[in-house]
Amino acid sequence: MENARIAERVENEIAITSVREIGNLIRQTRKSQKMTQQDISGLAGLGNRFIIDLEHGKETIQAQKVIDVLHLLGLELIIRKR
Repeated sequence: MENARIAERVENEIAITSVREIGNLIRQTRKSQKMTQQDISGLAGLGNRFIIDLEHGKETIQAQKVIDVLHLLGLELIIRKR
């Protein structure tokens, strides 16, 4: 069972090289879950402007808030050596 979970994680990994890519991933995931930007901002306790900026790849966005939104959407941030 543990090997199946590890294999699933590997298959679902995505290499991110920019803030814009994070924003695109968040937008796609939000839409696939039929949620609005206002849904996310309300559930995360963030302003709607933050979600808009995040999805548009604003480079000065606060990292902890990004991680909070990822977790809210059922995503996790994993960092590993290349």
